[in-house]
This record gives sequence, structure tokens and C-alpha cells, in this order.
Amino acid sequence: TTLMLIGIKNILIIVNPGEEKLFKKLLGDGEKFGINLSYKIQNKPEGIAQAFLIAEDFLEGNSTVLILGDNLFHGYGLSNLLQESNLDNSQSTIFLYQVKDPERYGVAEFDENGKVLKIEEKPSKPKSNYAVTGIYFYSNDVVKKSKLLSPSKRGELEISDLNNLYLNEKRLNAKIMNRGMTWLDTG
Repeated sequence: TTLMLIGIKNILIIVNPGEEKLFKKLLGDGEKFGINLSYKIQNKPEGIAQAFLIAEDFLEGNSTVLILGDNLFHGYGLSNLLQESNLDNSQSTIFLYQVKDPERYGVAEFDENGKVLKIEEKPSKPKSNYAVTGIYFYSNDVVKKSKLLSPSKRGELEISDLNNLYLNEKRLNAKIMNRGMTWLDTG
């Protein structure tokens, strides 16, 4: 529903092997919701950024939004915040949320002016308690950038590495979700 609120009608759902039939049975092609749903299988989980490689044909060089399926978002002003982010196709945007256990997430490091310097994936000594949430807006070169990534020590294409590529180009906006908004990572 978040995507529909900001006017996105073409949605690709990336599923694990064996789950495609279940999702199609539940959601179909999206027509009853006024959207178009497509499906692709992720044969082996190799990181969040792998989604863009799987979705390359679907994206056809367009800007995109990635929402992790186990993340829930709610709150006053959320749809406006997302709509504003969706309007700028030349920039990419991540959303930060203050957490008590930042070592479980990608964590933002800030300079003295509150500007994000770097995103560190699951740090043992976090530089802040602001985690990157599971919703990401990327410009139309996200597939190209994802192809530049190398697997991390965990064997994954890390979304934090992708975010840092955009940060280094000064093309990543980081917006803090305010106290009236809620983010739940249920995974």
C-alpha cells in the first residue's frame, strides 16, 4: 500500500524458490488492487543489492523504489515524505530511524553538521544509533552501480556499499523519520 500511496503502479515481487505460486495465489497480477504485479525468483540470497540485478529487465533503466518485504512503515506524514523522495529522479534517498540496537543494521555516521558521511553495515561499534530502514529510492543508474559491487565478507552484495557509492557522488539524501513515524523490521 505504501507504493500505491505515492503513485507507483508497476511492482516486481522477488520471491524465494517455491514461493511464487503462493504469492500469485494471494495477490494475482494486481489488477484487483489497481496495480501491475510481476514476479521473479531469487534462487540464492546474496544480499539486498542483488534485487537490482534480478530486476534489471523489469526496471528498463528507470528509477526505482525497493521495499523489504519484512519491513512495516506507519505514521503521520509518511506518504508525503515518500512522495517528495519519489519526485527527484536524479538523486537517491534512504530513510534513517533511531534504534536501540544499531549493530543489527546499516548505520549512518554523521559529521558535526548532521550530514551523513558514511553508512556502515552491522558495525560492532556504531558511530550513531540511526539505522537505515528497509525502504530505498534509487536513480535510474542503480543496476549499473549494483554491477560494480563485490560480495562482502558475508558473501553478499551489501546495500550499504551501494548507498556509499551514491554518498561518494553526493547523490544520496538521508532523511530522518520523525517521532510520529514507526518502522518495524519484522524479519
